[in-house]
Amino acid sequence: MHAEVTAVIPARDAAATLEACLDSLLVILARPGSGLVRILVVDDGSRDETEAIARSRGVEVLRSSGRGAAAARNSGIAVASTELVWFVDADCVASPDALDHLRPHLADPLVAAAGGTYDIAAEATLLERLIHEEIQVRHDRMPEEVDFLATFDVVYRRSVLDAVGGFDERYLKGQDADLAFRVVEAGYRLRFDRRSRVRHHHADRLRRYLEVQRLQGYWRVALHLEHPGRGGNAYSGPLDHLQPFVAAALPPSLVAVLWPPWGPALPAALLLALVLMQLPMAGSMVRRGGWSMAWFTLLGTIRAIWRAAGLAQGVFDRVLRRGAIAPGGAPA
Repeated sequence: MHAEVTAVIPARDAAATLEACLDSLLVILARPGSGLVRILVVDDGSRDETEAIARSRGVEVLRSSGRGAAAARNSGIAVASTELVWFVDADCVASPDALDHLRPHLADPLVAAAGGTYDIAAEATLLERLIHEEIQVRHDRMPEEVDFLATFDVVYRRSVLDAVGGFDERYLKGQDADLAFRVVEAGYRLRFDRRSRVRHHHADRLRRYLEVQRLQGYWRVALHLEHPGRGGNAYSGPLDHLQPFVAAALPPSLVAVLWPPWGPALPAALLLALVLMQLPMAGSMVRRGGWSMAWFTLLGTIRAIWRAAGLAQGVFDRVLRRGAIAPGGAPA
């Protein structure tokens, strides 16, 4: 007999997507034997109809203080009464069997969590398809035993969450990686099962996507420093983590334009290296999704530059011991 599950959905200004998310979970809740017995929406300071939509669906609503998804998830953990906690993002629609594929992994007492992958809507934009296909390429390469699970579709053992102190509320991005690393470092296992799928609304505006990537670069500074030796993981590799550093060298290299032995050669070489770093992923995406996926070469290059900007800011803030990213910093 598998353990019962509480679903926790952190939501902030999620009115556009929450209804479909909750409807998919309510289908699972109503099915005998699914294991899902409770749904909690944690409203993280929404200014739209998020709370009203949740209450109209008859699910429990908790209020968080707008301190981010990590704090909202911790609020859900604190009141969850089941052995397992299933984290689903408010912009995701779970497949009817999504939980069925994850829960059996937790029958092994050494397994702390099991997570799944994404589906995508048929009407997705080119940007959404680029984001999705890259994720699918990475997920296709992941083994069953992993050292990183994202929180859009993941079941954790509550006792393990309590043992490691839950999510680190400092992290506004990367809190799922930090939690996974701490769980693995505590001696537990993580499982990935691509049969568990949720349909996700990826960013459909380039500016919004790049701003998220800048924040990813910012918080990656803390991940690298607080979890040394985990520069690469089952989801991403050393080449992915090298790119922002190459991009960060671009602005200083422009000084070489004034130095006759080098001229523009150095910045051009760095930019070319950054473009070439995108080709292995772009090639895999083209094989999966067709030639339109070749646009990833440009997207990946631009993204690396934005991540570099975030990384530089993160380094400065860390060195200056400024804000939540500082060692021992207070939650943001």
